[in-house]
Amino acid sequence: MRIYFFVVLCLLSPLSLASDWLLSLEGERTQGALLRGQVAPEVTVKLGDRAVRTTPEGFFAVGFGRDDALEQVLVLERQGEAQQVPVTLSKREYDIQRIEGVPKRTVEPPPEAVLKRIRHEVAEIKTARDTDSALLAFLSDFQWPLTGRISGVYGSQRVYNGKPGRPHYGVDVARPTGTVVVAPADAVVTLVQDDNYYSGGTLIMDHGYGVSSTMIHLSEVLVEKGQTVKQGDPVAKVGASGRATGPHLDWRLNWFEVKLDPVTVVGEMQ
Repeated sequence: MRIYFFVVLCLLSPLSLASDWLLSLEGERTQGALLRGQVAPEVTVKLGDRAVRTTPEGFFAVGFGRDDALEQVLVLERQGEAQQVPVTLSKREYDIQRIEGVPKRTVEPPPEAVLKRIRHEVAEIKTARDTDSALLAFLSDFQWPLTGRISGVYGSQRVYNGKPGRPHYGVDVARPTGTVVVAPADAVVTLVQDDNYYSGGTLIMDHGYGVSSTMIHLSEVLVEKGQTVKQGDPVAKVGASGRATGPHLDWRLNWFEVKLDPVTVVGEMQ
């Protein structure tokens, strides 16, 4: 069985925190980041008013969205007492591109028949990302599922004819169609969609406690829903399916519905 680096790190590297209730809090404190921590026995955790599940050993994860407020609060409670631990995030600057003269048909919403399909696919994705399992892989040292040229970054956005499009919530790695993609950490497969309208071949893997990886625009998915995979196992192949302009892997990281930047967990590509 794998030994998770984060557990060892927490034991060997005590941090200077507000109280001995919060034993560790690791991660880049910025918008789009996943933080992982540990509390003392019998301490419960909230992020603001939101309850945060902890492992029997007190480990937990919290995530912050692209545009979340910079001042956050962890609320720790034990035996009727409470402490607040402020978490200050750094503000990020995103790549915003303004494009004028785009044909109207390009930015119009799809027809109602297509919207019905899209709603169904989005509902399936939401259900997969709502998974709250007891897997401990969320504590592990993630690896890049694919290496290559970075062709898209988290948080970037295009403004068409003055109307903002949806921000990009993943990191894109450009490689030829058919290039093998591997699991960034141990996981259980929670969703396989072969031909999603927007994302084409789509794969979601649960790492535990609300942390999941999504791989999209795939040409082929090599695993099945419910299958357990180990870090480094082949899980899919690069493609250009769905609404993609060329072959690449779009890797996305979530804490439940909160869209995170995978780079905050895996680090810069070496």
